[in-house]
Amino acid sequence: MSQEKKQWGAIIIMIALFAMIAFVTNLCTPMATIIQNQGEISNVLAQIGNYGNFVAYLIMGIPAGMLISKYGYKKTALIGLFVGIVGILIQWYSGQLNAQENLGLVFGVYLIGAFIAGLCMCILNCVVNPMLNILGGGGNKGNQLIQIGGVFNSTAAVACYILMGALIADATKAKISDATPALMIALAIFVVAFIVILMTKIEEPKQAPVKLDLIKGAMSHRHFALGALAIFLYMGIEVGVPNFVQQYLTADTKEIKTQKIQILKDYEAQKLSANEAAYSYVATTNKNIDQILASNDFSEKQDLEKQINATMKKLINKDITSEYIEGKAEGLSIPAGTVGMLVAVYWFMMLIGRFVGASIGNKVSSRAMITTVSSLTIILVLFGMFAPTDVLVSFPGVNWAKLEVIYQDIPLGIFSFLLVGLFTSVMWGAIFNMAVEGLGKYTAIASGIFMTMVCGCAVMMFIQASVADFTVNYITSFWVVVFCAAYLLFYALVGSRVTKREE
Repeated sequence: MSQEKKQWGAIIIMIALFAMIAFVTNLCTPMATIIQNQGEISNVLAQIGNYGNFVAYLIMGIPAGMLISKYGYKKTALIGLFVGIVGILIQWYSGQLNAQENLGLVFGVYLIGAFIAGLCMCILNCVVNPMLNILGGGGNKGNQLIQIGGVFNSTAAVACYILMGALIADATKAKISDATPALMIALAIFVVAFIVILMTKIEEPKQAPVKLDLIKGAMSHRHFALGALAIFLYMGIEVGVPNFVQQYLTADTKEIKTQKIQILKDYEAQKLSANEAAYSYVATTNKNIDQILASNDFSEKQDLEKQINATMKKLINKDITSEYIEGKAEGLSIPAGTVGMLVAVYWFMMLIGRFVGASIGNKVSSRAMITTVSSLTIILVLFGMFAPTDVLVSFPGVNWAKLEVIYQDIPLGIFSFLLVGLFTSVMWGAIFNMAVEGLGKYTAIASGIFMTMVCGCAVMMFIQASVADFTVNYITSFWVVVFCAAYLLFYALVGSRVTKREE
C-alpha cells in the first residue's frame, strides 16, 4: 500500500472521529430539556450534562496531550473510545433509575456519565485536530482539512437533534430513558470505531515529550494566550446559541404558566392531599384551559391539553410553589419534535459553512475568516434579540406519533439565531490555525491547552443560564453571546498578531 493511500486512510479515520464527537456532545442540549421538565428545575441546574461534559476538558486537556506524546495518536484514540463507551453506559443506566423516588440520584449518575463521556470527547479532540492539521501539511491546507472534518461533524449534530426531537416528542412527559435509542446508536458507533481503528495502520509523526514546564513557554506567546481565551469564549457561542434557542422554544408560554400558577394556588388553598381529589380537580380545570385555548390560535389543541394536564398532575404531586413557576422564563411551548427539526437548522447551517470553509480554506486567511464571521455573528444575534415577535414564519415539523408534517409559526428572530451556525462553523479551525502559528516545539502542548479551554463551554453556559434565570428572560441571556463574539473580533484584528516565533 502506498504512503498516499495510508495517509488517506488516516484522514478518513480522523474525520469519522470528528463526526462521533459532535453526535455524543450534542446529546447534552436535548437532554437538558428532558432534565428541566422531569425535575421542574432552573436553567442553571438543567445544564448539568453540559457542565459535566465540558468541565472534563479542564481536567483532561493536558493529560490527553501527554497520552499522545507517550502512546501516539492511534493508541490514544483507542483509550478515548473505551472511556466513551463507559460514559455512555453510565448515562443509559441513569435513565433506568426511578426519578420519582430519587431524582437526585438520577441526576448524579447522569452527571458522572456525562463527565466520563466528556473525558472521551477531550481525548478524541486532542487526536483529531492536530492530526488533521499535520496530515493536511499545516497552514491554510491544514485548516482546509479541519474544515472538511467539520462538515461531517455538523452532519452528525444535525442527525442528533432530529433523532432526539423524535424521541422526546412531548417535552413535558419526556424522561432520560426516552433517549436510550440515541445512546445505543452512540454506543454502537464507538464500538465499531474502536474495532476499525484497532485494525487500521496509521503512520504517525514523531512526538516530542510533553512536559508541563512547556506550558509556560507556550503561554509566553501573546497571540497564543489570547487565542486560548478565544477558544474559551467561542464555545459559549457554538453551544450556547442552539442550547438556549431550544430551551426558549420548549418552555411554557405565558398562558400555560398562568394556568400552572392558578392551579397551584387553588390546590394549596384547598389543601388537596389525595391523588384522586387532585386529578378530579385537574379535570374540572379543563374548562378553564379550553377557554384559554379558544382565545389563542393553537393548531394542536388536543395535544396541548394533554401536555397541560400531564404537567399539572406532576406539579400537584411535587412540592413546587406558584412563586417558583412565576420565576421561570417564558417560552413558546412548541412540541419538542418540531423544535428538534428547527434547532437542527443551526447545525445544518454549520454544515454549509464548513463546506464553504473547506473550499476556500487555502485561499482566505484565518484572520480574514474570523473578522468576517464574528462581525456577522454580532449582527445576527442582535437582530434576533430585537426583531419584532409578531413577525412569524411558518416552519414545517413532524408529528412523530402520527408520522405527519405539521406547521408551526415561529418568530422571525429565531431564524436569525439559527443562521449564526453558518459563521461559527469555521471559527474553531481558524482560531486554532492562528493561535499555533510560530509556536514550533510548543505546538503539541498548545493542543492540550486548547482542549483545556473547551471547558469555557461549561462556564459560559452557566453564565448564560444564570442570566436567563435572573432576568426571567431567555432572549436577554443572548447578550452573553454578543460579548463572546465581540472578543473574537478583537482577537482577529489585534490579538492574533504574532510577536515572536520559535525555531
